[in-house]
Amino acid sequence: MSNRRTIPYLADSSLYFNRIRSMGNAVYLDSGRPLCPWGRFDIIAAAPIEQVLFSVSPATDTNPFDQLRELKSRYACAPTADPDLPFQGGLLGHFSYDLGRALEDLPESAQKDTDFPDMVVGVYLWAVVVDHDLKRCTLVSTESVDNLLLDQIEHRLQTPSESDSTFALTGKFGSNVSEAQYHSALKKIDDYIHAGDCYQVNFAQRFSSTYEGDPWAAYQQLREAAPVPYSAYIENEYGAVLSLSPEQFLEVKDQKVTTKPIKGTRPRSEDKAQDAALKEELKHSTKDRAENLMIVDLLRNDLSKVCDFGSVKVPRLFAVESYRNVHHLVTTVTGQMDGRYSDIDLLEHCFPGGSITGAPKIRAMEIIDELEPHRRSVYCGSIGYISFCGQMDTSITIRTLLCENNKIHCWAGGGIVADSVSDMEYEETYNKVNNLLQSLENTL
Repeated sequence: MSNRRTIPYLADSSLYFNRIRSMGNAVYLDSGRPLCPWGRFDIIAAAPIEQVLFSVSPATDTNPFDQLRELKSRYACAPTADPDLPFQGGLLGHFSYDLGRALEDLPESAQKDTDFPDMVVGVYLWAVVVDHDLKRCTLVSTESVDNLLLDQIEHRLQTPSESDSTFALTGKFGSNVSEAQYHSALKKIDDYIHAGDCYQVNFAQRFSSTYEGDPWAAYQQLREAAPVPYSAYIENEYGAVLSLSPEQFLEVKDQKVTTKPIKGTRPRSEDKAQDAALKEELKHSTKDRAENLMIVDLLRNDLSKVCDFGSVKVPRLFAVESYRNVHHLVTTVTGQMDGRYSDIDLLEHCFPGGSITGAPKIRAMEIIDELEPHRRSVYCGSIGYISFCGQMDTSITIRTLLCENNKIHCWAGGGIVADSVSDMEYEETYNKVNNLLQSLENTL
């Protein structure tokens, strides 16, 4: 069982996060409501009882997912699963793309120039779960949490606090690759594709600037500019992760696994007729459908490693989802978990997500490391929870920014296939993050 206390429902749950963030190591899984209609639950937590930090190093052969298994087992409990309360204590945190280096033997070409750990995961024995469908807010905890502490947390949550922090860039964003370098990299990818090394590679560029102030103020600004269902904000002593992701990575609910890869993008238009035309163009694009299907096949293979034989299905193929600045082509893949495997096994076998590597996965990752100047860090990793009640939900950290040491980084990329047009791919990277970059550059 879990302890549950009902507290007043707030449509804007960021107000609750602002009241508890000073408790340290705060995590905000943000469904984008009320501006985004897709999401349902927000999860807010702070002050983990224990935390695991991991950074990939040639000096260690430790498997970070083994550390997660040990961490979860030390605090294991089994509250009754409740579809209206997905998190009842458990693990919360982020997993960087570069954790893949602990699983596969990858080259060391890309420069590591950030200090943020590759994995920061805490055991959170209490959390605030906001259900926007039922308009209900619950302070939930494991039975081990002292009632006096819950009283203090509840008092803090119900005491309004002023958010007077500010954020401002001190320079414009600049990319780590020039336009000429971008086109040169795509030419090399095209050569690899025609040589038979791969059939899709996700290539990204990184935009960087410097800033003053509080990253939380920046996140509040960005969540209004780009409301999406898999947003998240994480802060700790190393910095802050600001994620405005529309993409689900892995969900486990009643032993059913769901993943929703995004492949295919068109910009939105203020002209309704043109916007509808762009949506239809994406829906029927042979190139984007082929790109999407390549990743669907990869993910079906990944899921089959931990799902019952024959259970992996594709119930929703090539659906168009429309967000504030882009249309996306999204497919849903599902499977039934094999009882011999755990949620952490699933995460390990599928990491990093195929939608942001390319295919075949390992060769694509090798090419990414060769051609991208810097390691991806938090970009194209994952953020999410693994609940003691048996549920898990994680995102793919696209449209994600990292703040550390008064530097801010934002990445954008796309899947490159045989019939990709370099100029169009270059433009697409800007379409994906332009609203984020412009929103922050307005602080100059």
